[in-house]
Amino acid sequence: MAPSTGIENDLAVHADDSHGRALARTSFHVLLSGVASDSHTWNLVYLDKLLQEAGCSVTNVGPCPPDGLLVDECASTHPDLIVLSSVNGHGAIDGMRVIRRIRRVPELARTPAVIGGKLGTLGAENGTLAPRLLAAGFDRVFPDGSVHGFLGYLGELQTKADADGPRLVGA
Repeated sequence: MAPSTGIENDLAVHADDSHGRALARTSFHVLLSGVASDSHTWNLVYLDKLLQEAGCSVTNVGPCPPDGLLVDECASTHPDLIVLSSVNGHGAIDGMRVIRRIRRVPELARTPAVIGGKLGTLGAENGTLAPRLLAAGFDRVFPDGSVHGFLGYLGELQTKADADGPRLVGA
């Protein structure tokens, strides 16, 4: 699936700084992706549309990205939020590995990151995965696709981004 960026609706220049760089308010940008072992796509299509309807611009990396590609995409697009989704039940294994790599990149160390979907194959014991994912570096975990909880968190982040004002573009 090709990334959708929404660039044409993404940028509104407000002013420039003393160095001639544009100060702009971009829409809230989300990097969305599956995890390395998960080839499912409908979850990503659904989340892409959900995020766009919530006013976000979305870069959809797609299913089965190698960890290095996912980290590179995060570093090059500077998202406001990283969203990882899993359907195959191995999201926790892949997620713990890739979030550690993401957090080692200085400019991504504090970028909000969430994971959700079917994260494990432990049945009733899947509940033990969330604390481990949080300890590995995720800010929130949404097991079994808790859409309402996710949308609430997204709204909190968007409100904070709006309060922070314009971002420096071209720094």
